[in-house]
Amino acid sequence: MNLHEFQGKEILASFGVGIQRGKVASTADEAVSLAKVLTEETGTGWHVIKAQVHAGGRGKGGGVKLAKSLDEVKSIADQIIGMNLVTPQTSAEGKMVHQVLVAEDVYYPGESETSEFYMSVLLNRSTGRNMIMYSTEGGMDIEEVAEKTPHLIFTEEVDPSTGLTGFQARNIAFNLGLSGKAFKEMVGFVTKLYKAYVESDSSLFEINPVLKTSDDKILAVDAKVTLDDNALFRRKAYAEMRDEREENPIEVEAKALGLNYVDLDGNVGCMVNGAGLAMATMDLIKMAGGDPANFLDVGGTANAKRVEEAFRIILKDPNVKAILVNIFGGIVRCDRVANGIVEAYKNMADQINVPIIVRLQGTNSELAKQIIEESGLEVHAAVEFQEAADKVKALLR
Repeated sequence: MNLHEFQGKEILASFGVGIQRGKVASTADEAVSLAKVLTEETGTGWHVIKAQVHAGGRGKGGGVKLAKSLDEVKSIADQIIGMNLVTPQTSAEGKMVHQVLVAEDVYYPGESETSEFYMSVLLNRSTGRNMIMYSTEGGMDIEEVAEKTPHLIFTEEVDPSTGLTGFQARNIAFNLGLSGKAFKEMVGFVTKLYKAYVESDSSLFEINPVLKTSDDKILAVDAKVTLDDNALFRRKAYAEMRDEREENPIEVEAKALGLNYVDLDGNVGCMVNGAGLAMATMDLIKMAGGDPANFLDVGGTANAKRVEEAFRIILKDPNVKAILVNIFGGIVRCDRVANGIVEAYKNMADQINVPIIVRLQGTNSELAKQIIEESGLEVHAAVEFQEAADKVKALLR
């Protein structure tokens, strides 16, 4: 589950991580009021207005601007709230901005220069260990840094039996070229950041930039946080941070129905029971010359109601040119699934305008095929994997 910047910073602050302080507003007038409060609390005279959407590169799309007065706070907030923000990580249509973060200006003058770093905490799946990735080149596209100057990307892998050690935290500060107060501040920042990552059950913390201020404080100026959905049952407060406005509306609807659905860019809809079979079915569609339009696991209860709900979800995608139903009848018999498909098809016959291929394998699969073939509906039955692939290929042609 992705979080907004202000939500990610709330989690960081709760673990003692230094952050660029700010308050979130939904209107321009509210932004002005919060800017006044922020000035009283922090002494800041200038404010940074940041669009709150689940996408990076907001500054490139005009979603991050500096306001040097309360009048500018109002005009900039009014401009950003309600805009469709287009960034390198959004579609061409962009994302609607519903709120802005009014943040303190932390690039104030002082005795030394400011420095920007990149830092993220994530799981290295090849080793099965958490990893801190960091660079002196903060504020830039880290992918470009990795491609052109890979020697500027550093990593620290954390042994789960010991956790992050003091030596590793100091090594990170050393590799970032810090000394004195800034060195000590970075050691504390890294230690608290890793603790926040582990104890919040996150799958990604990305801070870009991590700022060394002119008075040698270390602050998270941005925060991209992704929480592990599987752990939300024990993180009720975090679960309430979900902003469904930022998510694919079809995926939100499918989740409410208890369907495991992921929207893709292809032309063949998939309805499958079991994640492994769903992945194999997507491979089957690719081999047949098509592209999967979705991942949809209906689970073990493939009854008429659930099948109908799945059909409705799949058909919301206008790119779908065919639907492949691939069900293994283990706990649920294939003939019962076939009857459910026939009933669901009849209930929404006026809405189905694409061919449907049904492969039912397992208990009573031959009977299921007979039920499909004798239904008189525009449904193509198959038993074997290759048979289903051939039918997909023929129908796409």
